[in-house]
Amino acid sequence: MRKLLILLLFPIIGVAQQGNEPRTQEGQFTFDTDKPFKLLTLDEKIDAPVATKKKKRKKKTFYGIKTKKGFARRGFGDKAQWELFYYLKNRKEKFSGFARDIYWFDYTRREIRRTTTFDPKKGVLLHGPYRKLIGSILVEEGIFYKGAKHGRWMRYNTQDLVEDKSKFYKGWPKDSYVTYYDPNERKHLKEVTPMEYDEKDGYYYMLHENGVVAVQGEFQWNEKIGDWIENYPNGKRKRVIAYPKQPFDKDNKPYIRKEWDKSGREIYSK
Repeated sequence: MRKLLILLLFPIIGVAQQGNEPRTQEGQFTFDTDKPFKLLTLDEKIDAPVATKKKKRKKKTFYGIKTKKGFARRGFGDKAQWELFYYLKNRKEKFSGFARDIYWFDYTRREIRRTTTFDPKKGVLLHGPYRKLIGSILVEEGIFYKGAKHGRWMRYNTQDLVEDKSKFYKGWPKDSYVTYYDPNERKHLKEVTPMEYDEKDGYYYMLHENGVVAVQGEFQWNEKIGDWIENYPNGKRKRVIAYPKQPFDKDNKPYIRKEWDKSGREIYSK
């Protein structure tokens, strides 16, 4: 059963023969992908922000962490856009995992930003319930966990009809599969394969054991698209493999577009 699961999840992925470092063979990535976990099966509840194990809920405390309340406004009158949110009271608190998108409030711009990196000197991580309104009409609501989307997220149109609903687990779609360097403790993430409706769809990541991104790329409809980037453990770029820009494009084959050595010197370009 386990072999069948792995084949279903990773049809073009094999097992690395030397160490944990990802490598390529004829334009295809090869990884060590043992014991994948489905995020939906992990034991943390994600439907609602839990304040504390005690019966009496502590005010402005979500997932056991104290927060402050904030808001941001853009525009005026009935068309004004309001964002109501909570953010971490302790600015030294950091996101304990890895997520592609980090949401935080920028003090200088006075707005919520979504970036791949976060500097605590420039703002604060969002944590807890979030609501977005246009005038008095609710158009989006969800939950953040230390800067990452977490739990159930809903989007509505101006007629109060649901446009989209999804669930996340610390920044990743709930149906995604993950592997760990320490599968028992599950503290050191190795790989995230995005899954939606039983197909690989979204941004794929693999990390070196030191936490540096080893491989990143995008899936659409189970197909790799665009540039897939591979990095050395020291963070320097290793190679870029170009896949077709659109899924099911059989006319364009993947190829290595550029490659660098560990010092950052370009050794190949096409």
